[in-house]
Amino acid sequence: MEALRASYGADSEGSDADDSPAAESMSSRNGAKINSREVRQQLHPLPVSLPPPPLDLLQTPDLPDFSSTTQGSRIRSFPHVEGNYALHVYIPVLIPTPIRTQLSIFIKQIASLVPGLCAVDCDFPIAELCKDNAKLEQILLGREFHISLGRTVPIQAHQIESIVAMLRQRFQSQRRYFIDFNKWDVFVNDEQTRSFLALEVMGAGLSEISKQIRLVDVIYRLHGLPEFYKNPRPHISLLWGLGDTSGMLNQAVENIERSYKNSSLPCRHIFTCKINGIECRIASMSAFIFVRAGVA
Repeated sequence: MEALRASYGADSEGSDADDSPAAESMSSRNGAKINSREVRQQLHPLPVSLPPPPLDLLQTPDLPDFSSTTQGSRIRSFPHVEGNYALHVYIPVLIPTPIRTQLSIFIKQIASLVPGLCAVDCDFPIAELCKDNAKLEQILLGREFHISLGRTVPIQAHQIESIVAMLRQRFQSQRRYFIDFNKWDVFVNDEQTRSFLALEVMGAGLSEISKQIRLVDVIYRLHGLPEFYKNPRPHISLLWGLGDTSGMLNQAVENIERSYKNSSLPCRHIFTCKINGIECRIASMSAFIFVRAGVA
């Protein structure tokens, strides 16, 4: 197994992390070097609801600014408390380049049937991105996606070392494996403020992911954190829309897939990728500790 790597760096969301001696000592033992003076210098208040990121962060400087047209803003799934860190454990996924052109055709058809959809994470309107195939494939489909292995939950600084150590221990014997994305599906967040168009894992890799979710559940439970959903459905989310638009999205998917029955466009088996490890992101308002766990 590859060694876990922990690094500490600036994030785009500001900070209220504890820079006490105990926190510094804990982070150092995990390979994270913390300069409390730099953290204090970077400390600045930010609103809870953030606007979409500037497009230059997406490495597409010639793309028009759609910030003013992006609908809504992110809503926290848990209250912000000073000194807390947001924990997320997930499997990173990259969509293979050869399949992106076919997927972009599907995305364009969805966008024509369901208005107001945006790209996950970068939050730019799909209707605008669809005007340029290269930018659609680069910005939407060229990004790193994730399969969640646990809920995104708040933890305290003193829990970080223990969680990282347990992840290292639990995943050191895991093996690489392949997963198949073979179903388009729709998910709605717990607050019913957003709907997501996603690719779900239904065949190869499902049992392995389910086992890894159970491993993370054990770690969460030992730290008094809420476990994952009772019947998890591993997936990557590509698009989101405001509110519960699951009915409209499901109908659009059914209509498009019906037209694919006699074509070569992706429908049931969409793509396969290899899983090489898991990642853990532990973020405060200004900085994050990043852990990558390789597999044998």
